Amino acid sequence: MAQRLPELHLAVQYPGGKHDAPTRAQVRRWVRAACPLPAEITVRFVDAAEGQALNHHWRGKDYATNVLSFPYQQEPMLHGDLVICSSVVLREAAEQNKQPEARFAHLIVHGMLHLQGFDHETSAADATLMETREREILSLLSYSDPYC
Repeated sequence: MAQRLPELHLAVQYPGGKHDAPTRAQVRRWVRAACPLPAEITVRFVDAAEGQALNHHWRGKDYATNVLSFPYQQEPMLHGDLVICSSVVLREAAEQNKQPEARFAHLIVHGMLHLQGFDHETSAADATLMETREREILSLLSYSDPYC
């Protein structure tokens, strides 16, 4: 008998249009790979202006960042939002000589781990743990190590 996957309610928002953002199917695949829990997740792809406004409001940093994670609840079901600034992700992919798809996958996985309580800013040990988990998930998805 096939193993039943945990329940996943996923909303993917493209307020400015899809442009170069990943498809809903890609986002679902990446979210599912990074989340072994029942979950209700919204992923919103935003432009630089909205990304900068959200980063300024919630983190006090006045620039658009690649991903923002908003965890609301972890049990009994994971609830959270991810905000992805597509222009930042595409710029980073070009700067790092990476495929945009791989960079989007990495940041969705990264954000999903934040929603589950992983952190990379508190200590080197926490960062190592989170990066190791990212590498494992991305390898299962057939993407190369994002930290190479």
